[in-house]
Amino acid sequence: MADLFINDKKNILARIGRYEEEIRLELGCGNRKRHQDAVGIDMRDFACVDIQGDVYDVLQRIPDRRISAIYSYHFFEHVNDVALLVREIARILADDGLFFVVVPHFTNPYYYADCTHKTPFGLYSFSYFARDTLFSRKVPHYQDSTAFNLEKVSLIFKSPRPFYTRCALKKMFQLIFNCCNYAKEFYEENCCYLIPCYEIQFTLKKRHL
Repeated sequence: MADLFINDKKNILARIGRYEEEIRLELGCGNRKRHQDAVGIDMRDFACVDIQGDVYDVLQRIPDRRISAIYSYHFFEHVNDVALLVREIARILADDGLFFVVVPHFTNPYYYADCTHKTPFGLYSFSYFARDTLFSRKVPHYQDSTAFNLEKVSLIFKSPRPFYTRCALKKMFQLIFNCCNYAKEFYEENCCYLIPCYEIQFTLKKRHL
C-alpha cells in the first residue's frame, strides 16, 4: 500500500522521534498560526504550515508522550471523529502537557452556515473525555481511560467585524456568565438561545497515568 500523503517540510516528524527537544503543535492552523513556536499542521499548504497532511495520519507518526502542548482554534468542528482525535492527542502528549481547544458554541448563529462543520460543541463537550471537577452536572465518559483533567472552560461572546457596537455589548455578557462555573451552567441551561455564545475555550491537562 502506498504511503499516505504527508508533506513534512522541515523533517520535523523524524526529529520528534530522535531528540528530546520540547515540541508544541497547532492543529488545523490554516493560513494564520497563532503560536509561532508551534508546529503547524493542516491539510492545506499555507506558508505557515510546517506539516501538510491529514491530522490523523500525521499524529500517528508521532511517538508516545513526546509533545508538550497542543493548540487548536476552530478546527475540531471540522473533523470526522472527535473521539479518535482526542485519543491520539492523549497518546502523544507528555504528562502535564497542555491541551487547549477553541470551538464555536452550538448557538453561534454562523455555525450552521458552514457546510464543512460536522460536530457542535457545548459547555460539557470535553467533560466526556476528561475528569471534570468544575461543573455540578456530571456526564458519562466516552474513553476507556480518562487521560485529561479539565482545568478551565470559558464562554466567549462576540460579533464578527464590522459589528463593533454589538460586540461591545456581548462582552458585558461574557463578564457576567464567566464570573463562576455556576453562572456558566446557568447560562447554557436557561439563557443560551436568548443570548447566543460565539465560541468556547477549553483548557485541559494530561494526567499522570
